[in-house]
Amino acid sequence: MLGVVSGAARGKPFWQKVWENRLMWLMLLPGITFIIIFAYIPMAGIITAFKDYKNQLGIWGSAWVGFDNFRYLFISGKLWQLIRNTLSYNVAFITLGMVCEVGFAVIISELPFRRLKKTFQSFTFLPFFISWVVVAAIMMNIFGYETGVLNTIITSFGGERVNIYGNPAKFPLVLVLLRLWKSTGYGCIIYLASITGMDQEILEAAEIDGANIWQRIWHITIAWIRPTMVIMLLLAIGSVFRGDFGMFYQITGRSQQLLEVSDIMDTYVYRSLMSSPNIGMSAAAGLFQSVLCFVSILLANYLVKRIEPDYTLF
Repeated sequence: MLGVVSGAARGKPFWQKVWENRLMWLMLLPGITFIIIFAYIPMAGIITAFKDYKNQLGIWGSAWVGFDNFRYLFISGKLWQLIRNTLSYNVAFITLGMVCEVGFAVIISELPFRRLKKTFQSFTFLPFFISWVVVAAIMMNIFGYETGVLNTIITSFGGERVNIYGNPAKFPLVLVLLRLWKSTGYGCIIYLASITGMDQEILEAAEIDGANIWQRIWHITIAWIRPTMVIMLLLAIGSVFRGDFGMFYQITGRSQQLLEVSDIMDTYVYRSLMSSPNIGMSAAAGLFQSVLCFVSILLANYLVKRIEPDYTLF
């Protein structure tokens, strides 16, 4: 009977199904409108990546230059370094971030008291609301070479100053730790919600059968949230070639010493645009990033489909 009904529903015209579910579509209308206005209509501006844009001529009146704007990225000699930095940081952010987010979600779910859970979650969630401008100011006041609190304490005991802003080899670790500190609390919310929806009778049955806490976490909790982990991973891969401009621009303080290890595609485009207002070049860089992200998420979704078809996005 259900098969007949579902088959009949599939055979209905699209507009008839829209009308039958008009209240749901009405609730979706604000979101659809937002996406169309701010995501799809601006895509027409991609054409500036292939033009020598002039303000007085506008987008459509500016001269067509083909791939000249893309050529600037390749002949600059920094493209590989920019891709390497952007990809390396994002891989570290995604992998370590997922480990920390899942770990914190499991820890919070295992805490014995409800009030303790809320307090712990609030403290881990708080850094998300601190802007990178404020974080950069705190970093400078603590680790500044001349007037930082840390160096003041070290020199008062007769030690030598520590200059983390002049140490390119170790500064990537600082960026990764800052990112984990700021985003872990926010990221673990989704995993915590997934754990909350888990059937508690399964855990109780495992405990009765003699499973310890680590066995319950690994074989039941982690297995339960695995689809969520895969979906979040696929969504993150969609931005793997885009960097957090606010973090890299503010934390590094535009230090030339750190440029080799902290320069990503976003900050490079910004500096190029400030020094030479070539909007076509920045549009070309943005389109290049988008194509890389699009290819990466298609590849990741294909690999997941080959392994676990039920966990794919499409």
